[in-house]
Amino acid sequence: MTITLETLVRAASVIPVLTVGDVAKAAPLARALKAGGLRVIEMTMRTPAALDVLTAMKSAEPDLIIGMGTIRTPEQVADAMAAGADFLVSPGLSPELIPALLGSGLPVLPGVATAGEAMSAVEAGFDVLKFFPAEQAGGRPYLKSIAGPLPDIRFCPTGSITREMAPDYLALPNVVCVGGSWIATGAMIEAGDWDAITANAAAAAAMKA
Repeated sequence: MTITLETLVRAASVIPVLTVGDVAKAAPLARALKAGGLRVIEMTMRTPAALDVLTAMKSAEPDLIIGMGTIRTPEQVADAMAAGADFLVSPGLSPELIPALLGSGLPVLPGVATAGEAMSAVEAGFDVLKFFPAEQAGGRPYLKSIAGPLPDIRFCPTGSITREMAPDYLALPNVVCVGGSWIATGAMIEAGDWDAITANAAAAAAMKA
């Protein structure tokens, strides 16, 4: 199935933002997240095993839509595509990265932190933007304030968003989904606490924009 940006947005509510260093955790993690009802997952390019983990998760649960985050270079775009990423997420944009992201043919959530960066990203050809780091960059009050002058720009805020904060973010008119590391923390993954991850995933799946 071809994953479009609109497919991604419709399928997402709270997107787990994962950092995984052990490929052996990939399959049970994928099963736990799917069992909780989540369809869209973000793996971060923060460990040497990240690409292999993404591939293993896709193999274990092919129906999951799994993207690669922390994309910073054109080489990482190519590596993520080769690993089977369904979409790409970047912490920000650079002149070198923009054409690689646009040329990937995949849905992209590029990171922005200001109104000016958001305007530039839309002008470059991106439609839904990652607002990052959300809490540190102004959080819900900031997103609410720019909804007036920038009503057509949609955001997926990510960064220090807790389970308690997520519904308030999703209630904003310019927010289509949020990212949350609380669903499956590094400690939970390391401990193999799949039941807790499934419970968190179910709570996240019940939250809708």
